[in-house]
Amino acid sequence: MTRIPLLTSKDGLSDQQQSVFDWVVESRGRMLRPYEVLLHTPGLAQPAAELGHQIRYEGQLSGHDRELAIITAAKVLDCAFEWDSHVGLAREAGVEERAITFLESGEGELTEGEEIVVGFVRELAANNDVSDARFAAAEKSLGGSGPVVELSALVGYYTFLGYVMKVGGAC
Repeated sequence: MTRIPLLTSKDGLSDQQQSVFDWVVESRGRMLRPYEVLLHTPGLAQPAAELGHQIRYEGQLSGHDRELAIITAAKVLDCAFEWDSHVGLAREAGVEERAITFLESGEGELTEGEEIVVGFVRELAANNDVSDARFAAAEKSLGGSGPVVELSALVGYYTFLGYVMKVGGAC
């Protein structure tokens, strides 16, 4: 049960909330749970949705690395909604079942490239930083500083969404 009512339709929303609702639906194809919570503060929901759009649809990371990072963040945050929302997208982006099983149960192995992404997300979430060695490996594997900044922002963004949904009882 949610602590904060999910705003799933435009009924009863303010003009500002309706505008954000429309933007999310237009950019995502439908209203999504994080924004059903965030719409209670539309001034926060709009820039959050814009940042999410940038991370999901305009970024430098490959679809594979982006979705692998998202499902890793979902596991770190214990956010079933984000996991359920992205595990299919991860498969579509080429994340192999073996890597998904590893994240679900800890069994099996990751490729070197997968370990770089998963390890980066886990280390950043656990320590609020990454080691110089982890940073250098990510920069080399992902192709420069831009993708590493993007990966860091992705972790922060999905942590933000996870916290909002957890507190709202919607994760």
